[in-house]
Amino acid sequence: MYFDELALSDEVLDALWDMHFDECTPVQEKTIPVILEGRDVISCAQTGTGKTAAYILPLLTNLAFDDHDASKLNAIIMAPTRELAQQIDQQMQGFGYYVPFSSLAIYGGKDNGAWGTQVTGLQKGADIIIATPGRLLSQMNIYDVDFSGVKYFILDEADRMLDMGFYDDIMTIVRKLPADRQTIMFSATMPPKIRQMAKAIMRNPEEVQIAVSRPPESIHQMCAQLFEPQKTGFIQLALQGRALKKVIIFAGKKQRVKDLARTLRMLKIDARAMHSDLEQNERDQVMLDFRNGKIDVLVATDVVSRGIDVTDVPLVINYDVPHDPEDYVHRIGRTARAENSGEAITLVSPEDARYWNRIERFLKKEIERVPLPEALGEGPDEKAFIPKPARPSSHGFRKNRQGKKHNRKSNGNNHKSPRQS
Repeated sequence: MYFDELALSDEVLDALWDMHFDECTPVQEKTIPVILEGRDVISCAQTGTGKTAAYILPLLTNLAFDDHDASKLNAIIMAPTRELAQQIDQQMQGFGYYVPFSSLAIYGGKDNGAWGTQVTGLQKGADIIIATPGRLLSQMNIYDVDFSGVKYFILDEADRMLDMGFYDDIMTIVRKLPADRQTIMFSATMPPKIRQMAKAIMRNPEEVQIAVSRPPESIHQMCAQLFEPQKTGFIQLALQGRALKKVIIFAGKKQRVKDLARTLRMLKIDARAMHSDLEQNERDQVMLDFRNGKIDVLVATDVVSRGIDVTDVPLVINYDVPHDPEDYVHRIGRTARAENSGEAITLVSPEDARYWNRIERFLKKEIERVPLPEALGEGPDEKAFIPKPARPSSHGFRKNRQGKKHNRKSNGNNHKSPRQS
């Protein structure tokens, strides 16, 4: 489907034309018409599928056609991190080039001038604000912010915000908003806590599911089967043997990230940790140094994985196996960006085997095994990675009180698109 087949405003279509965007991505095709109808939407879509445009384009169109108070704040877009808020703001400037609406990004940091600009924007009623939950809540606690004109409330990367502990902040903000509003939620995954929040803040939402795409062939995927204590040694030998710059290592827990970065530095490997315990200005500095090549290795948690947008990462290492295939795709998708190629190595211990089996089933192929360096000694026996048989279902055969068995039947019955973030 092409954008000019949708009921978007002429000003929005003009901006898309100037940016050489013609054809919708699947998430845009399925989501934009529903948002234009004014319905609540919950969409499960990955980073890189064009989800930001999927809500910005209909938002700008609805603002152009609906009745709203131009002197008040009309729309709030929530984002988990400063980096994502900045990316959304940049796209808002592009897609909204021809529309008469003002937008303002509100996020943390030590820029005193930015705080003043944010206060002014909130007080004078910017049409659209793009905010991180913590900074918006800080503004609300100090100043009297008028939310009475808010007609649109959008949550981007909702699962990530909940992982970062923003649930209470989001609910505090929601309680200040008018009940008669359109709520739009985008999430890369759909765990129970997301559905719980959707039930609390949305009205009969339309659910849009976009299948998780598999990693591109430009990523050379590999795995190493080894014992847990061999992982650090494997990384040391892999990095020293390749002399690579801009390598990202992912680990599932922030304490493991801290410990691994510290261990690598002791091994004379230039590594820094990236996790949610860092202050925003510290995260900004780490990312700036990493982009500029001042840091060789970035060790990060999944919480920040989607905010890492560096085009020339040659290698991603999964220190442990992510529990969900979606997280695996997000992690290794940090390499082979901008038409580059890249490599991804996952370290699989026997404890990780069931999660790795799940990922290989999703990928529909067996990932290439790389041999362990001789210096690490012997690895686990291959039998340690064979999936264990499933436990018998309670819906199968069972004994009745007389010791007899009965069978309990189951119920088993060539155009460009805006693909930013």
